[in-house]
Amino acid sequence: MLSPKTKRNIRRIIPFGLIWFAFSVIYLLLERGIIGNLNYYPSTGNPYNFFTNISITAIGALVTGLLIGTIEILYFNKWFTRKSFIKKILYKSFIYFAIILSFLVVLTLIANSMELHSSFADPRVWKRVSLFFFNYAFWSVCVYIAATIVISQFYNEVSENIGQEVLNNFMLGKYHRPTEEERIYMFLDMKSSTTIAENLGHVKYFEMLREYYADMSDSIINYSGEIYQYVGDEIVVSWKLEKGLRDNHCIECFFAMKSAIQKQEKKYKEKFGVLPAFKAGFHFGKVTTGEIGVIKKEIIFTGDVLNTTARIQSLCNTHDVDLLVSGELAKKLDLHASFQLKFLGEAALRGRDEKVELFTIVTAYPDLGIL
Repeated sequence: MLSPKTKRNIRRIIPFGLIWFAFSVIYLLLERGIIGNLNYYPSTGNPYNFFTNISITAIGALVTGLLIGTIEILYFNKWFTRKSFIKKILYKSFIYFAIILSFLVVLTLIANSMELHSSFADPRVWKRVSLFFFNYAFWSVCVYIAATIVISQFYNEVSENIGQEVLNNFMLGKYHRPTEEERIYMFLDMKSSTTIAENLGHVKYFEMLREYYADMSDSIINYSGEIYQYVGDEIVVSWKLEKGLRDNHCIECFFAMKSAIQKQEKKYKEKFGVLPAFKAGFHFGKVTTGEIGVIKKEIIFTGDVLNTTARIQSLCNTHDVDLLVSGELAKKLDLHASFQLKFLGEAALRGRDEKVELFTIVTAYPDLGIL
């Protein structure tokens, strides 16, 4: 069974293949319209067969797109993360173009070899290949390829910035009309953030925040969480109810994040002189989800559950714990032997008539300690 991270990577790679496939089909249709009923390319004299082209070129474009998507998602996103958008485009476009040029040579060899019913070693095949690569037709293809590279990268950058799930929801219009759903929320806040910021200075503190969020990202992905928003040193993560309860994903996510930060203790101590720690509050309930805004559109959640979760998280210091779970959510959890619920009493929350039962979770994980 594929892990949530692998599934996410596959979902991010597939659009590259689809973009390249779609643009190749558009190009081939335009080419067909220009050449008409001719059975050769006027500029080179090479044979032209629309059905051969669309079967080889479209499939080749799909494979190329998936290859570029794989390189982009698994490698380039990490290598170029600190580069500006323009530098990312320039560096990656150069590398992609070199890969595609090599791929294009192979495709042209295959196509001409098939047309001539000959091997790759045949001088006639190479003559036709050279005619294509030193012709205006080739450079027009290069321009089209460059445009496709830019568009696929632009899609990826937008997806990275607003989140693929959010982008997909925008494109599919899932929340164009308000939708009611049940969600679990985790409001996670860094401890002593004001003091840390004063000691480090704003720029150094921002650098630490960037690494802090990056180190926790895999845990959120691995446990199917969705980042709703970053608010300074606070991060809000949500799950649809069934996803968050499945295998205790919401709770496992918290402890995985805690473990991920602790594993980087040496790095944080050397670079920033402090190991950041955090506290979190959990609650679930109904929210209304929908698009909002004119100048800048966002998909937002509205409902009492968000205010309640934020207030539960604010009581962590009062109870001297790192994790608080509402009684309503605690009743739905099916915790295994490594976790034990500990009742802390009831609390009156501003804006709610009824008191909320609060629980913390004691874990037997030795590397995480007892909360």
